[in-house]
Amino acid sequence: MPELIRPSSILPANRKAISFVTRDGFTLVGEVASPLGEITATLLCLHPNPTGGGMMDSHIYKKASNRLPAMAGIEVIRFNTRGTESAAGKSEGAHDNGGLEVHDVEAAINFAFDECGAKNLWVIGWSFGTDLALRHARDPRIEGLILLSPPLITTQESDLDWWARDGRPVTALIPEFDEYLNPEQAKLRFAPLRQIDLINVDEAKHLWVGEPSVYRVLTEIVKILAPAALPLPTEWN
Repeated sequence: MPELIRPSSILPANRKAISFVTRDGFTLVGEVASPLGEITATLLCLHPNPTGGGMMDSHIYKKASNRLPAMAGIEVIRFNTRGTESAAGKSEGAHDNGGLEVHDVEAAINFAFDECGAKNLWVIGWSFGTDLALRHARDPRIEGLILLSPPLITTQESDLDWWARDGRPVTALIPEFDEYLNPEQAKLRFAPLRQIDLINVDEAKHLWVGEPSVYRVLTEIVKILAPAALPLPTEWN
């Protein structure tokens, strides 16, 4: 009998612990959750700021890993940036507010292609992770970016100009009540990035707390990566 999908639900997938080494010599830890069947796309997750508790297990990413391989055939790669700790362990190095993390992002992208064989790789950033994505996830093999609650704290206009010239798709989910960047502010700040798809989400907040917010975020991800899998189920056998 089908059971309601709850915050703690873990659907079937192949899950394995991973580690990889950055160009400046630090070992980062993470996990890959792969579908039991065909992989439709791969999602590389850049987590929120570890100084505020962000890590690879931040709830949206944990739930994406627990659900999307089974629901949509999406492989989910999560990892801790330098100096960040979760149940999977602590990555070596020290947090650098997005500077030296360029090496972390590059190493994670290389891992996705070299070790996972990704053929349809999208990078998703959440909060601090959106700054990492916009500044550092420029590998030409990436299909595009998804941004959750972008604060645009360390991202410069020159970074937005780079993506505008590049032309690859960028989608940003902007919570109505985000204390860092609300929809009106986002419209102005992202003006240089002409191809961006700004999705304003009513009643949502920066941390996307609550199952309705989780369902909305996962739906928007699947709409980009594996639209044939929509609508996402709310129950599972």
